[in-house]
Amino acid sequence: MARVRIFLTHSPDMLANYYGGRALGEVRAVAEVKLNPHDRVITTPELIAAAADCDIIISDRQTPGEAAVFDALPGLAAFERVAVDIRNIDVAAASRNGVLVTRASPGFVPAVAEWILGAMVDAGRHTTDYAGAYRAGTVPAARMGVQLEGRTIGIVGYGAIGAYLAPLALALGMRVLVHDPYKRAAAPLVQTDLDTLLGTSDFVVPLAVADAETENLIGATALARMKPTAWLVNASRGNLVDEAALEAALDRKQIAGAALDVGRAPDQMPSPHLARRADVIATPHVAGLTPEAIEHQALETARQAAALIRGEIPPGAVNADKATRLERLRR
Repeated sequence: MARVRIFLTHSPDMLANYYGGRALGEVRAVAEVKLNPHDRVITTPELIAAAADCDIIISDRQTPGEAAVFDALPGLAAFERVAVDIRNIDVAAASRNGVLVTRASPGFVPAVAEWILGAMVDAGRHTTDYAGAYRAGTVPAARMGVQLEGRTIGIVGYGAIGAYLAPLALALGMRVLVHDPYKRAAAPLVQTDLDTLLGTSDFVVPLAVADAETENLIGATALARMKPTAWLVNASRGNLVDEAALEAALDRKQIAGAALDVGRAPDQMPSPHLARRADVIATPHVAGLTPEAIEHQALETARQAAALIRGEIPPGAVNADKATRLERLRR
């Protein structure tokens, strides 16, 4: 009998850095695998052509699952995303065509929390500025730094990353404020309203779920409430921050600076016009780029595929009640 065919959308670079050999080996153990032949993100027409004879697509976070994909591939049974974020997958179109959509769980939580701690140290101790000056061949002027002990961190959104970050901040001697209208934080964390958090925190860390309710959560009004010595630290989603308002606040020196791993540029990277500023520390959406974090999600999708081939609905399925094509995988 013919083996199940899986198309993996990752380009060679993404395959090495965002999927890995171990996960690829697990997929190849249960199915015939086709790889993206391009050195870039595959386009929707290219994806349709490449996956025409495939039963499952395993997709990187940049490759959208547009309605055209599900409408044009009658043999497709499942579309797996190697990420938590599935906002660029048309789940309604997948469901209309009987295609299962799955997502990965957040194995990046420790990595992102550690990036946030590092960004706060960098911001408080001018690490990037010093390193840049030395790299340019000059001796930088000494500037007084800020230690984290005794400072206040404000966590907006007490989900997986916030709950992991909070005890780390406490261990460093920080006061931890939490705002989340849907979840409660226990002492010694301090649950508070957003205005109090913004006006009190030395580091404001938005970690809320990115949806219509939280779009531009950190906008002009929120930034105006922050202390002029405070830093905004965003390693969650670019949608949480109004970039025009942030740039205006930085121009007016309403806040001290921003540390950004995400933004509104492609692949959720910080926007270049912000990243080039001296009062911004920016990295290209790499807070979760560690072997442990990447392999967690990659292996999860490999095992989702194996479960589907065995006739099981795997964890991470988002529309199992609409997935009428799964029977085709049982060969």
